Amino acid sequence: MKQKTKTLSSLKKRIKRSAGGKFIHGRCGRNHNNGSKSKRRKRGLRVPAVCEGRLGERMSELVPYK
Repeated sequence: MKQKTKTLSSLKKRIKRSAGGKFIHGRCGRNHNNGSKSKRRKRGLRVPAVCEGRLGERMSELVPYK
């Protein structure tokens, strides 16, 4: 009998799956030292990012039941 794979707990808190099956995550670089970043750059960091290519495949291996 095949064993179930365990989900990586740190990832299930940080990513979610869209209706199309892609993984969406928040961008890094928003927490501190924001005074040196431009308004445009900080605005861009608010937009969630999509895991594409090999990274997306890896996410589906690490979070199989999401």
